Amino acid sequence: MAFCANCGASVAEGAGFCAGCGKAVGPAAGAVAGASGQAAAPAPAVATGMTSNVAGALAYIVGFITGIIFLLLEQYKNDRFVRFHAMQSIFYSVACIAFSIAWGIVWGILFATSTSLGLLLVPIRAVISLAMFGYWLYLMYQAYSNREYRIPFLGDLAAKQVGQ
Repeated sequence: MAFCANCGASVAEGAGFCAGCGKAVGPAAGAVAGASGQAAAPAPAVATGMTSNVAGALAYIVGFITGIIFLLLEQYKNDRFVRFHAMQSIFYSVACIAFSIAWGIVWGILFATSTSLGLLLVPIRAVISLAMFGYWLYLMYQAYSNREYRIPFLGDLAAKQVGQ
C-alpha cells in the first residue's frame, strides 16, 4: 500500500490524488516518497490546479482578504505552507493598516500645530509606503519560490497559529 508524501495517509492503488489532502500521487510517486522519506515537488491541487507556491503567493495579493479566503478554502486546509502564508498575509496587512492609521493621526496633530512640520513628514510617509510595498512584493516572491520566509515577530506568530 502506498502512502501520501504530504500528509502520510494511505492511498488506494491506482488513485491519482490523496483522499486526505488532495495532493497528486501516483504509483511511482508514492513508492519513491515512502522509501526516501522526502516529499516530492509541489503538486497541483485538485479543484483549482494551483500549486502550493502559487496559492501561497496569491494569499498576499489583496492582503487580509485573500489571506482569509485561502484559510477557508477546503483544498488548502491541510496545506501548512499555504496556511502559513495566508496567516502571515493577514498579520502583515493588519500591521500596515494599523501603522497607516497611527501615522495619519500623528501627521494630523503635527499639521494642526505646525504646518511646516506636517509638510516635512509627507515625503517620509512616501518612503515608508514604498518600503511597505516593496516588502509586500518580496513576501509574494518568497512564497512563490517555495520558501517559508518569516517576518520578524509576525512570522513566528503566524507559524504558531498554523501549528508549525
